[in-house]
Amino acid sequence: MSNAFFALLSLPATAMGFALSVQISALSWILSTKYGLDIHEIGVVWAAGPIAGIIAQPIVGALSDNMWFMGGRRRPWIVIGGILAALMMLALPNLEIIQKIFVSGDDPQAGLLSIAVIVALTFDLSINVSFNPTRSLVADCTPHNERSKGYTWMQTVSGTFGVLAYFIGGTLGNIFLIYFGVGIALLASIIPAFLIQEPRELKDEAGEKAVAKSKTSFRDIAEALLPLSGFLLYGIYVIFSKLFGLQINVTIPVFGYELGLIEFISVLLIIISAVVVLLNLAKSNEKSNEFQKVLLAHSFTWIGVQTMFIYAYFYLTNELGLGEEAGKINSIAFFILSLVSAVLPVLVLNGFAKKIGMVKTHLICIFIMAIGYAGVLFFGTSVIIYYVMIAIAGIGWASVVSLPFAIMSEKVDQTKMGLYMGIFNLSVVLPQLVASFKMGEVVNAAADKSVVFVICAVTLAISGVLWLFVRNDK
Repeated sequence: MSNAFFALLSLPATAMGFALSVQISALSWILSTKYGLDIHEIGVVWAAGPIAGIIAQPIVGALSDNMWFMGGRRRPWIVIGGILAALMMLALPNLEIIQKIFVSGDDPQAGLLSIAVIVALTFDLSINVSFNPTRSLVADCTPHNERSKGYTWMQTVSGTFGVLAYFIGGTLGNIFLIYFGVGIALLASIIPAFLIQEPRELKDEAGEKAVAKSKTSFRDIAEALLPLSGFLLYGIYVIFSKLFGLQINVTIPVFGYELGLIEFISVLLIIISAVVVLLNLAKSNEKSNEFQKVLLAHSFTWIGVQTMFIYAYFYLTNELGLGEEAGKINSIAFFILSLVSAVLPVLVLNGFAKKIGMVKTHLICIFIMAIGYAGVLFFGTSVIIYYVMIAIAGIGWASVVSLPFAIMSEKVDQTKMGLYMGIFNLSVVLPQLVASFKMGEVVNAAADKSVVFVICAVTLAISGVLWLFVRNDK
């Protein structure tokens, strides 16, 4: 349990995190500029990865829980994911070579679009699937009293490389970043995977051998998904409406705002399930109920966070009147956010978690993040103040990408960590769909784009209140 071991344990997640940073920085750019995909086609590529992740992450997690191959549970998936991600990154700037292998004829564009989409989707899916085993590995290899240290180290190492990725992309260009990412994805996944010895027998809270009490039933999964039922309904509807053109045009007025029928039912489900979970009206056992509370609280965090990531640019353009400078200012702000989130976990958050507990540390950070967003809303009249408020929000972001993994890992059966890590990912992906589509409609319709940070501040405040209901273990 040395610092060097925690750094090593963080590298597989760092490999996937760096690949994700490459994807964010370069994928849309290269698909648009080099291969001529339009916005709609690029949007489908981006949406397909998380949608596949909704299905793939729990399945891969459950499979990795119950297998032992190549000397580990998670090792095979980490190695396969690292190799696939590296190959797809290597392919991105060289699709013409693949085209010549599989497509005959002299037309330079023949089949290029299809190849580009397949490569991009495989890249996205390899990241989505492999994140689960890399995070589960941290829980497998750390005792409960070192769990917060494991995940804060994971974020510090991964976050530092993420900052490096954005710096490389901004200074040396995206092509260099892609090739550099190939090396990081391979080296930081394969080498550590074989150096880390996974325990054949997992330990429970008392340090005893963890034994699966029973097979996971449909009821167990349905019970775990209860707090996400409203988000799940909306997510399924959005997927079908965007991919297959399914539309339900019935609307219901709510406080002067027209909600679609599915949206109205989704909101009702969220409210009802929140009451059921917080009061434990379903009579779930204590551990299951705590996991439900974590999912509920974390889902509201991600509505606010994703809304900021997608729509902060429009706030800068319209409310601060930055015009063409908005893109540059937005990139610098995200760099500051990433820098704070890389430095804080090991240096600050882990110490607080040891003293006052992980849940209490996290909910304080969430409220600080809400204050940062509210600060943008009330005081963000200049670029400098905007940077300061985003840096304050970075305190919350540092916790969001580290402590919740450690918290949820203590609320579930240790022998089913992969499965529940996959379910936990739904509390990220489903709210992202809400932010991408519904919040997009709200921001687009609003004359005042400050509504972006109204949404962020309110949803983070709600999340903070919900975290108050989660039991805090020191």
